[in-house]
Amino acid sequence: MGTIHLFRKPQRSFFGKLLQEFRLVAADRRSWKILLFGAVNLICTGFLLMWCSSTNSMALTAYTYLTIFDLFSLITCLISYWVMMKKPSPVYSFGFERLEVLAVFASTVLAQLGALFILKESAERFLEQPEIHTGRLLVGTFVALSFNLFTMLSIQNKPFAYVSEAASTSWLQEHVADLSRSLCGIIPGLSSIFLPRMNPFVLIDLAGAFALCITYMLIEINNYFAVDTASAVAIALMTFGTMYPMSVYSGKVLLQTTPPHVIGQLDKLIREVSTLDGVLEVRNEHFWTLGFGSLAGSVHVRIRRDANEQMVLAHVTNRLYTLVSTLTVQIFKDDWVRPAVLSGPAAASVRHFSDHHVISMPLLKNTDDVTPVTSTPAKPSSPPPEFSFNTPGKNMSPVILLNTQTRPYGLGFNHGHAPYSSMLHQGLGVPGIGATQGFRTGFTNMPSRYGNSSRIGQTRP
Repeated sequence: MGTIHLFRKPQRSFFGKLLQEFRLVAADRRSWKILLFGAVNLICTGFLLMWCSSTNSMALTAYTYLTIFDLFSLITCLISYWVMMKKPSPVYSFGFERLEVLAVFASTVLAQLGALFILKESAERFLEQPEIHTGRLLVGTFVALSFNLFTMLSIQNKPFAYVSEAASTSWLQEHVADLSRSLCGIIPGLSSIFLPRMNPFVLIDLAGAFALCITYMLIEINNYFAVDTASAVAIALMTFGTMYPMSVYSGKVLLQTTPPHVIGQLDKLIREVSTLDGVLEVRNEHFWTLGFGSLAGSVHVRIRRDANEQMVLAHVTNRLYTLVSTLTVQIFKDDWVRPAVLSGPAAASVRHFSDHHVISMPLLKNTDDVTPVTSTPAKPSSPPPEFSFNTPGKNMSPVILLNTQTRPYGLGFNHGHAPYSSMLHQGLGVPGIGATQGFRTGFTNMPSRYGNSSRIGQTRP
């Protein structure tokens, strides 16, 4: 006997997991209508393919491909319902919204591949045109048209509805819109139907049915069989032109690009965030489309040291949440860096001590000889102030100054108060030379004698 694993879960196969998720979707009553339309679609597609073979019509075959595209749209609608039921997991932290984007992209690309196949077959038929039987050509046209329109108008397909409005218009929509403006100028009541632009799926169904009706009439009147191939080319071009903008839009979503129509709004919100109280800088901002109608983004915000992190985070999230539904904000406080004045141990960036002045600050034990000039008098029991104006340092560690000058030391003994505004731009300075770059400190002008050695009149070696 083998080892018995008491707590080992049985591993399900891929088809087992797929069946489990299908049962989850089928439990929702909203999906019953979609499953019913899917079953009717399979039956209609089977009959249409048989009629295409009996009539030998390439135009009817191209129109039947639109019925197959309706089946893909129904599957996309089922995936959309499944995405709404599923919650984000540790593996998929952003959820499964991109799956419906992938479904739309795959459906439109397959429709374009079908159109390219029709174009290839039509090019071969132009060389040798076969005879077309019109017995069931008109019947198949009306069956396909009625089912396509009934499916598009009865099922609320949110992914394709969003893509058809957000994507750019096709050439067929633009030409129909021009004709609609002229027609609505004569009959204003039709503006609610034809303007601003028609549904691209309804439009291509009507245009394909119109091309098949013309084909039927010309073949019945003049036995002009080449018109069937021309109608197939026209339906394929209309299909390709309608699906191409949708595949481009969904492909950009999959590539995590920022939608062009929201870039201006995002720039405005970033400027508003940068003017919030406590915010110093907004950088490394990145925004992308997570799914249809949902944006995700991340941003780094640098704030003042005395600012409240939670308050700034709440304000930044409140401003950006109007557009960005999934937002990650990294807040870090401003870190004061002192590149010119380094106290204590030498930093790793100080590589060459020949470029720096090392000034040893002795401890002044006799406090009576020193008259500090400070805003508040120092008490004997209190420690000396860390920052004081023109006061020699007490209990200070050695200070390393960046050497940016090569002139000799002067004889200046300048005492007195240094203005507070200059403390933000002045650091420790060498007498007679001037102040070096640094941050606020109280040692702006120091005597030329430090300790026991005097460097009066000497040049730096």
